Amino acid sequence: MRKFLDENFLLHTKTAEYLFHQHAAGMPVIDYHCHLSPAQIARNENFENITQPWLYGDHYKWRAMRTNGIDERYCSGNASDREKFEKWAETVPYTMRNPLYHWTHLELQRYFNITDLLCPESAAAVYERASACLKQKDYAPVGLIKRMNVEIICTTDDPVDSLEHHFTISKEHPSIRVIPAWRPDKLLLVDQPAVFNSYVDTLAGVSGTEISGYTTLIDAVMKRHEFFHSSGCRLSDHGLENFYAETYTQAEINRIFDKVRKGNELTVAEISTFRSAILYDLAVLDHGKGWIQQFHIGALRNNNTRMFNKYGPDGGFDSIGDFAVAVPMSRFLDRLDRDGKLAKTILYNLNPADNEVMATMLGNFQDGTVPGKIQWGSGWWFLDQKDGMERQLNALSNLGLLSRFVGMLTDSRSLLSYPRHEYFRRVLCNLVGLDVENGELPGDKAWLGTLVENICYYNAKNYFQF
Repeated sequence: MRKFLDENFLLHTKTAEYLFHQHAAGMPVIDYHCHLSPAQIARNENFENITQPWLYGDHYKWRAMRTNGIDERYCSGNASDREKFEKWAETVPYTMRNPLYHWTHLELQRYFNITDLLCPESAAAVYERASACLKQKDYAPVGLIKRMNVEIICTTDDPVDSLEHHFTISKEHPSIRVIPAWRPDKLLLVDQPAVFNSYVDTLAGVSGTEISGYTTLIDAVMKRHEFFHSSGCRLSDHGLENFYAETYTQAEINRIFDKVRKGNELTVAEISTFRSAILYDLAVLDHGKGWIQQFHIGALRNNNTRMFNKYGPDGGFDSIGDFAVAVPMSRFLDRLDRDGKLAKTILYNLNPADNEVMATMLGNFQDGTVPGKIQWGSGWWFLDQKDGMERQLNALSNLGLLSRFVGMLTDSRSLLSYPRHEYFRRVLCNLVGLDVENGELPGDKAWLGTLVENICYYNAKNYFQF
């Protein structure tokens, strides 16, 4: 019986061990999509204890704790940090076969050299030891980033953001690179007139634009897009239930915009039509600047109305949605392609039932100008675990070119999540290694090593051109 989480964790063949240790493990990390706080990195202040970077805002852990019968005050509530940690430690043994069990112990090992299994009996010692580390100077946010060999981080930033924290990081912490990424989702919130109008007013203020109609709305967006570009941004990101690709006239969009600006509710058809227009215009802006656009599709958000009203979004009450994605996605990409406005694009699905749809959609819009111009993103959110990663890698291998894949990202709010890149690399090396030892791939170590290094690092470096 093998020891849990030993040096060959998840590696089941000698070839897999060779590929990981000799080629994957030492590659730098390009984290091209995450939700880390630029303000937290800019301040670079030490955490007081392990709970703060590990449990604050981590809805993965909150969902597990709630399922284990833990009261909300220990999740997003007002319990002390130590109490919250103790309740997490109480929950961890019950997470076996959930990816949280692997992530938890991998993070304890990689950051703190703690090999004890987390449980109620070990909780006090683990809390004290990890918290003591976090009070050391080189365990402040910048040190944690360096510790994991992270070369580039792309955060997720609203168009109205001042990006002041990015400027501070660039000036005061030049040894790391933290780049903004444009996330304009609030421009699609026309189903909530009060929220949308408040946002448009804010956009008007920060852009110095009088927004009197749809045309001037786009003018304001263009100004902010240019500001982000001048600040180093080269990626956009969209979190959508689905693509929007209705046909429309400019007169229709002007009328719909005027209607919502008066505070009137829109019909379902008007909402979809407006979103089709704004999403297209945003994609055209990205193409014009040579940006890469990312689309995260398929989350059914804020399912629990009572908890949403109490705690707001991102509290752990989202799930996989079941949407018909192929037709609107094809129409959206096809229009951009016909107009010569299709930027490099990364597509992510949350429903694994859409894996083959995504993998085949890529090939429809590759144009030979860039290797892997249209990418299928790594297993996302509920799918960024061993089974989800393997299914994504296998579908991509069968229906596209795994060799051109840009690899893993954290999509995390925690500075302690970077071992997820190691986790992905181990899964990748194990899949390739099994094929080699089963006689399904040749044992060309030089080429296999190049393949692995490319997926772990070089493909992303060449694709993003930071």
